[in-house]
Amino acid sequence: MVLERIFRAVIMGPPGSGKGTVSSRIAQSFGLKHLSSGDILRTNINAKTELGLLVKSCIDQGQLIPDDVISRLMLSNFKDMDQCSWLLDGFPRTVAQAESLDSMCTVDTVINLDVPFQTIKERLTSRWVHMPSGRVYNTDFNPPKIPGLDDVTGEPLTQRDDDTPETVTRRLKAYEYQTQPVLEYYRSKGVLETFTGTETNKIWPHVHAFLSKKLPHTQEARGQA
Repeated sequence: MVLERIFRAVIMGPPGSGKGTVSSRIAQSFGLKHLSSGDILRTNINAKTELGLLVKSCIDQGQLIPDDVISRLMLSNFKDMDQCSWLLDGFPRTVAQAESLDSMCTVDTVINLDVPFQTIKERLTSRWVHMPSGRVYNTDFNPPKIPGLDDVTGEPLTQRDDDTPETVTRRLKAYEYQTQPVLEYYRSKGVLETFTGTETNKIWPHVHAFLSKKLPHTQEARGQA
């Protein structure tokens, strides 16, 4: 599938909002390249780079990644993507990052997933992860085919240290404090679209309809919506 024009989008939402799932569906349905800050960070952590070790320390303590670190990691990925349509997931998280992104390219739309914090707390305590790949499962609405095992590799799933109720609360408050100015930044530019709900499968049809209007001449990947 080929888009008739270059289209760049950002998706925002607190940890546990279903952002990863929605991003994957957007990439499959509309042919956008999914650029996940989590994937890029995970690559650096697994490679034990200097930035990767710093990132791991922050994650273990339930802290957000420092502005300059995430900017260096993410912006380096845009050097060879002038003719590529993409969906950015997990970046930018500060106005400074948003401004640095704007200096390199134009963002066409920003999708904001607005999920109540209480819903997220309940969701995260039911979350299990296949650490090598980053695949995420939820025992309530997205369980693995075999309890406790990854669908693809059959390897054991684990629960992240930062999914405890206390750590989740701290992360959500930190996210809100840090990213609210970013939402305002994009709202002032007229590119912010917010989708509110408690279930990913109910939010998704609205996101899909919105992007279908934004990309009216795009032929969707059949069978992927």
